[in-house]
Amino acid sequence: MRTDDTTTTTATSASAAEADVRRYYELVDAGDVPGLVGLFTADATYHRPGYEPFEGHDGLTRFYSGARVIRTGRHTLTKILVEGSDVAVHGEFNGELHDGTTVGLRFADFFQLAADGRFSRRDTFFFAPLV
Repeated sequence: MRTDDTTTTTATSASAAEADVRRYYELVDAGDVPGLVGLFTADATYHRPGYEPFEGHDGLTRFYSGARVIRTGRHTLTKILVEGSDVAVHGEFNGELHDGTTVGLRFADFFQLAADGRFSRRDTFFFAPLV
């Protein structure tokens, strides 16, 4: 039986992308800012509701080191879909804000991968009543 190298490479790339995304949330939950920022390209952009886009490693470091309203918490991932250089994530977050408020919500994240496998863009959406 012949193995299609393209299929094998694609499956390996998808597995690596999923592993990197899972690792990202582990690092966020652990508060490892240098580790999670290292998963992004130097010119990455992060779009999050309520904030101006965060640009590059400096912007990401600023966000995760202080601007983020979350003090602590845990992400639980319910679905990860990888297609080419796009990764979609659905999950739940439960934690505590800096003001002591507890929070529990569902979210969706969309990552774009650069050629080297690092994240070049992230967009976050929250399931919260706004309208």
